[in-house]
Amino acid sequence: MAGAAAEDLDELIRRVDPDRWLTSRFIADPAARADVLALYAYDHELVRARRVASTPLLAEIRLTWWREALDEIFAGGAVRRHPIAEALAATVRRHDLPRAPLEAMIEGQLEALETPMSDEAAALAWADAVEGSLARLAATVLDPNAEPGAGAAAGRAWGLALLVRAGALPLVEATPLLRASLDTARSEKLSVAAFPAALPARLARFDLADRSPGALAKQLSLVLAVAWGRV
Repeated sequence: MAGAAAEDLDELIRRVDPDRWLTSRFIADPAARADVLALYAYDHELVRARRVASTPLLAEIRLTWWREALDEIFAGGAVRRHPIAEALAATVRRHDLPRAPLEAMIEGQLEALETPMSDEAAALAWADAVEGSLARLAATVLDPNAEPGAGAAAGRAWGLALLVRAGALPLVEATPLLRASLDTARSEKLSVAAFPAALPARLARFDLADRSPGALAKQLSLVLAVAWGRV
């Protein structure tokens, strides 16, 4: 990814997704970090498509636009002129990423238009489809030899935390789901290279405890997670 484009994406994620931006600081390789940020930016665009639309139909239209962008990306030809679509295309092609998890992220947002996330089964399905898929893709970018599904449990935990933060899933109902997801994520073995893909789950521990820590506490928690190799 060109330097200016990478800087733009870095600034975007720092502004709209500061927690995950913070976890990306633990990706040592600048090129790999830029590619992971392209995935995070794609996730942001899908969430934004649902949040800013005034009606479910308009949200569907926005999400369909991204499905068409995936068609172009995986067709191997020209991609529509949109900075995040272009960055995503470069990341997909550079790492030979599969389409299925990217498609699942769209499907998860479409399902959220019709199903309340206060339903536990729906919350788990959304967390797996959206954030679980994203964490798996990030792990693959960081370590091409990562085990299939690496990072999925951490992604699920982070997805549940996001639902709690958004007020879509009450903490009292999310607590057993989030605790179980974090337990699974802690037991998952990730390579040193792939580990930053799971780091957002470390911050989900604060949500489980119903805490809103400052930046310094978050940084310290992430440093300890990296040192121990466990979220």
